[in-house]
Amino acid sequence: MSVEKEPAQHPGKPLTRLPAGAARARLIADTALDLLAERGMRGLTHRAVDEAAGLPTGSTSNQARTRLALLEAAVRRLAVREGEMLALRELPDPAGGPEALADTIALALHRTLTGRRTLLIARYELTLEASRRPELRAIHDTEGRAFRDPLVALLTAAGSTAPERHALSVLAWCEGLMFSCAAGSYRAEVSGLELLRVSARELLRGFFPLPAPSRNRG
Repeated sequence: MSVEKEPAQHPGKPLTRLPAGAARARLIADTALDLLAERGMRGLTHRAVDEAAGLPTGSTSNQARTRLALLEAAVRRLAVREGEMLALRELPDPAGGPEALADTIALALHRTLTGRRTLLIARYELTLEASRRPELRAIHDTEGRAFRDPLVALLTAAGSTAPERHALSVLAWCEGLMFSCAAGSYRAEVSGLELLRVSARELLRGFFPLPAPSRNRG
């Protein structure tokens, strides 16, 4: 009588019961993001995901047959997690005008920088890889519009006369600030919410006439 062998243990997490369906897909994609932040693109392999997630060998390959499929899953999951972290519905209502929009931008940046910096590092890895893989670039840009389009709408609601152009300026400023704080020369620092609010107001002052900052802001 044949005896079924137990799956081999890995040096990563202790081997766990194989999650089913969507839960397994999330675990694999989340682990891929963690590996990208920790080890870079070269450190992301199907076997490495299995080991780090504590899954039986071959689990990741069954979920994402190719490296491109694994990267696409990571891009999609990244967009979901960033959206959850920002919780856009909880941000200030930009319909209150440019000042409220500055508050919205500042709070979104602060949440990103103080929430999970590993997501930022993983995003930079995926963005660079997308610049070399046209197939990945397509899905990367599609997911990115989930944040770009709402920003254009927010700028329009705040009274921008050139929302597309202003959105490019805002995104470029936000991306530069996040990179500096996550991986650049300001890596050891996290900008406080009030500092981010003042900086956002200074940026938007070029788009809209803004009132002087209130001295009573907390």
